[in-house]
Amino acid sequence: MSWYLGYMIGYFAFMFAVGFYYFTKVKTSDSYLIAGWNMGFLNIVGTIISTNCGAAVFIGWIGMGFTVGMSGFFKFALPAYLTSMLLIAFFSKPLRRQKLYTIADLFGERFGAKTGIIPSIFSAFIYSVPTTALQIVGMSTVFNMVFGIEPKIGIALSFALILGFTILGGLVATIVTDAIQSVILLIGIILLAFAALRFGGGLSNVIANTPVEYLTPTGAEGLGNVLLFALSVAPFYLIWQSTWQRIFASRTEKVAIRAGLTGFVIALFISVLPYSIGLIARQFVPSDIQPDLIFSYVTVELLSPAIGGIVITGLLSALMTGADSFILQGSSNITQDLYHRLLKPEASEKEMMFVSRLSVVIIALLSVIIAYFMTDIISMYQWALRLSATTLVFPFLAIMLWKKTTNKGVISSMLAAFMTTLIWPLFPMDTDQVIPGFIVSIVTLIVVSLLTNHSPGETVKAVFWEDLPSARRGMDEPDDSKKSQIY
Repeated sequence: MSWYLGYMIGYFAFMFAVGFYYFTKVKTSDSYLIAGWNMGFLNIVGTIISTNCGAAVFIGWIGMGFTVGMSGFFKFALPAYLTSMLLIAFFSKPLRRQKLYTIADLFGERFGAKTGIIPSIFSAFIYSVPTTALQIVGMSTVFNMVFGIEPKIGIALSFALILGFTILGGLVATIVTDAIQSVILLIGIILLAFAALRFGGGLSNVIANTPVEYLTPTGAEGLGNVLLFALSVAPFYLIWQSTWQRIFASRTEKVAIRAGLTGFVIALFISVLPYSIGLIARQFVPSDIQPDLIFSYVTVELLSPAIGGIVITGLLSALMTGADSFILQGSSNITQDLYHRLLKPEASEKEMMFVSRLSVVIIALLSVIIAYFMTDIISMYQWALRLSATTLVFPFLAIMLWKKTTNKGVISSMLAAFMTTLIWPLFPMDTDQVIPGFIVSIVTLIVVSLLTNHSPGETVKAVFWEDLPSARRGMDEPDDSKKSQIY
């Protein structure tokens, strides 16, 4: 117990020390929400690793490896990270050049503030809130399994710790601590992998005693099932705002690409480990165990407290970095997309900072309510992925690549795809709802855009090749005026 307590006190003491430091240094909403567009290579690499190796890696993917074997990697991790690398490689330059805050900011610059409301609501409330709730529940589970803290009290404690750190230093503190937390994550997951291999009797024993369908990329259900699952996951990562924030926060376009690709390559290799741990665990954990409990079983029951404490700290790092990133994602949407762009464009810097921190509280409060009262947050999260992807992916690609895209075309596409994805499960069809959702999205987008004219408030540009007005933000200021040395 003392090992676990010591590790946790040391970890949270460090986190809050960094938070308080940046609380005294961060003075502008640009620094708070987007790190002043000024983060370097190592910081971006670290924050990408930390954000992409969260609770899903330590808990969800270990359970998935136990349930379906290595095909889980090809269903989820591989398509997610390859899509993220595609976003980084092809779209970092034009996106970073626009000096944006959020995905909704892109829609607002291209079509006007009202069109940005839909992606802003998706990002802030449909995605960020349940995803943050998952991190809160995950952290409360850690407190329960290590210290026996009752779940409701654990949720309150987790909420206080997450909100306290996030509200202090904003994205700057998050990215700086992420760089350090990525090392803790790596150490934790590697230690857990070696421990699992030892308890499993070694690699040769695991291979000899594991059914072949758990070892193959296609698994027991075949290639079609893997591809369909990948299709339901991968497109979302084109419009995942956490990755967009890292692109925007990078000091230059070159940093965004190099650091982004490096971070995701490392995350891709790391992601093999949780599926392997789950697969290996089939050799020594009870066969009737709940998949999500395998992590805690191996860590708390089988490892010594000195080693298990490091692994637990790695999980806390994953949960903390995920939670503060998702909260700040929602905060950026509320502050920039809804308040500044739609309600009060002339807001002072003091007002923007106040709303930034207030919106952090709003997202955190909504998340803890979900954590307390929703019994199936995982399903809510999966719905958020599907709805966000089918609603936003093709409009995003059209904004970037097709100059003839009209405001009416984009709005019609988003609404039609949303409704199709939402109601499709009501019909007696075996097809996953993302397929009809994507079909309706692209067909509606093309047809309506060809039949309608550009609205008066549009900036008619294909953003992959042409800059929006936002690209001139800060052009009249001295080169380093916004580049504070605090980073």
